[in-house]
Amino acid sequence: MSALLAYWAVFRARFRALLQYRAAAAAGFGTQLFWGLIKVMVLEAFYANAPGAHPPMALGQAITYTWLGQAFFQLMPFSTNPDPEVRELIRTGAVGYELSRPLDLHTLWLARALAARVAPTVLRAVPMFAVAVPLLGMSLPPSLAAAGAWAAAMVFAAALVAAFATAVTSTMLWTTSGDGIARIVPSLVLIASGMVVPLPLFPSWMQPWFDALPFRGMVDAPFRLYLGHLPAGALPGVLLHQALWTAAFVALGRAMVARGLRRLVAQGG
Repeated sequence: MSALLAYWAVFRARFRALLQYRAAAAAGFGTQLFWGLIKVMVLEAFYANAPGAHPPMALGQAITYTWLGQAFFQLMPFSTNPDPEVRELIRTGAVGYELSRPLDLHTLWLARALAARVAPTVLRAVPMFAVAVPLLGMSLPPSLAAAGAWAAAMVFAAALVAAFATAVTSTMLWTTSGDGIARIVPSLVLIASGMVVPLPLFPSWMQPWFDALPFRGMVDAPFRLYLGHLPAGALPGVLLHQALWTAAFVALGRAMVARGLRRLVAQGG
């Protein structure tokens, strides 16, 4: 119990520190609003020029899906660059100080990763909903069941993203700068999660691949529960998918940290 309280204290401290960046959140909100408008215009042009088609998602749903992506921009997986503070600790050898604490290093990084995604999201999601719902065509969930299913799936999505981000951070025990993976990973997760284009709009032969990958549980599945595009009854399957991949990434991250620490050499005095 004392260990859990210690990790909770780390989460709270990191969360409170990140809430101080209000000017950055305001600037980010403006940027996300701008890009959201561009994406909505692209979607409207796409739907208007395919009159005979029968898309698997209505235009209104696609627009709401887009604004959800802008609201939860900081929570989503394309912001999984390695933690810059952890990167500096490893580069300088100061990670040795972290090892002197009576805490598990991977769990410590996991708590930091979760706070790093939740705090900026709180600052940006509320104003995005306040603007997009009354003014920009974003709809609310069609029922209380859809809203509850979406809320539950978002909690699991945050855990999944944090576990994935921590696994990415753990690779810095081998590649100190972290620049390579920071450039490769976002390109994959942006497309496979549904942040660029809603996944139902992709060809049907790609859907089984998206279903198997973990990234659908980060963005697409929670958003479709919000829309009612996935019924609330699909929630247990969504949560199971998210939980299994979260456990897999936690296991992978812990294995990489344990193996990396066996070969870690911290120089200096």
